[in-house]
Amino acid sequence: MDDFDIDKIDEVIHGRLRLGVMAFLSTAGTAEFGELKKRLSATDGNLSVHLRKLEEAGYVAIDKSFAGRKPLTRVTLTEAGRTAFIGYLDAMTKLVNPMHS
Repeated sequence: MDDFDIDKIDEVIHGRLRLGVMAFLSTAGTAEFGELKKRLSATDGNLSVHLRKLEEAGYVAIDKSFAGRKPLTRVTLTEAGRTAFIGYLDAMTKLVNPMHS
């Protein structure tokens, strides 16, 4: 277990909702706030807090606009976010299956 290093787990990503956002965006690329909220079974406030944390880390970009009079928020995975997510998955793989190091 020489490769066991809990510090390699990115705490920004590791929370359930943030991990869900990152996993969904890793394939979708961009999603509307309402779609993320529905897919992740999150409340508006809870999702907003977690998106802000991901945005502060540079992992997602948030674009707010209007469609007519209705607010529209789109969330996009950044290149830094994609790199961090891949690193997170690699670190988790090494923790659960050290033979893949």
